[in-house]
Amino acid sequence: MEHQAFQRTFAAVLLTFSAAFAAPAFAQPKTLRISTPAVADDWHVKMLYVFKDELAKTAPGRFDVQVHHSGTLFRQGAEAVAMQRGNLEMALLSMQDIARQIPEYSIFTAGYLIRDPDHLAKVYGGPIGEEVGRRIADELGIQLLQAVYLGTRQVSLARPRRVRTPADLAGVKLRMPGSKEWLFLGQALGASPTPLAFTEVYLGLKTGTIDGQDNPLPTVKSAKFYEVTRQIVLTSHLVDVLQLAISVKAWSALPAGDKTGVKKAAAKAAKFNDENRVREEKELMEFFRAQGIEITTPDVEAFRKTVQAAYLNSEYAEKWPRGLLERINAVE
Repeated sequence: MEHQAFQRTFAAVLLTFSAAFAAPAFAQPKTLRISTPAVADDWHVKMLYVFKDELAKTAPGRFDVQVHHSGTLFRQGAEAVAMQRGNLEMALLSMQDIARQIPEYSIFTAGYLIRDPDHLAKVYGGPIGEEVGRRIADELGIQLLQAVYLGTRQVSLARPRRVRTPADLAGVKLRMPGSKEWLFLGQALGASPTPLAFTEVYLGLKTGTIDGQDNPLPTVKSAKFYEVTRQIVLTSHLVDVLQLAISVKAWSALPAGDKTGVKKAAAKAAKFNDENRVREEKELMEFFRAQGIEITTPDVEAFRKTVQAAYLNSEYAEKWPRGLLERINAVE
């Protein structure tokens, strides 16, 4: 009896001892590393800190959100694969990144498809966005959390030239990210698309490796491209989106309550970004003019017709889901 009592007491002590050492493991916050090529002053990076702060308030101690900007963790375009391999939890992904693996979704990379930020929010925040998100989660192992307005992309040139139609961009080495979807867009604009990492664009414009680049105006400012730019051509060729995304592996490991908190924090961060980017786009014209940059407006309708024709006559359009273009156009 005494021997049995001793065993029970010893077992209880061991259980208490083990629990005491195991408890900290359960208390460890979930690490969420977020990768983006955006620079520190960009609204997208500031948005990620809003996301981090919101989670710290609503779920204190449950998350360790680490923001890696300026392409310091993964280069632009490599984030999706890193998430799929389990090497990264979160990223700001472009639809071009996704189209590389689901070719049908190249429709979302087409120029002059999305009309404005409001149309963008309704497309990605409605039934179309829900369908797209489910397929991406199932096939790519990436969960889309929130569509984020990247901005309306314009062409900026290191040296001024007359640009009225796409023909006027012939021979212009226009920097584009390295995927074939981006390069096709650059070609559709009439330029000679040149792949170059975002972190190399400033030096490329300065040294003449490239003649121009395309980005929304807030990015031109935050990345200081205006210092090596002499003309901005308001082509407005792509009302662009980024997707704040998390790997399905990391997402599935979260309890339901934490998933709700992450979604709410993502929505709040996106609202912060979208409102500030729209406001800044309206205000930046005078800033750039003050820097001595010439701002010109081409024949946008000529660009629209040329670019849309290039897509509709391409192999991309052959793969687009039947009826999706009409559904996107019908969103009001």
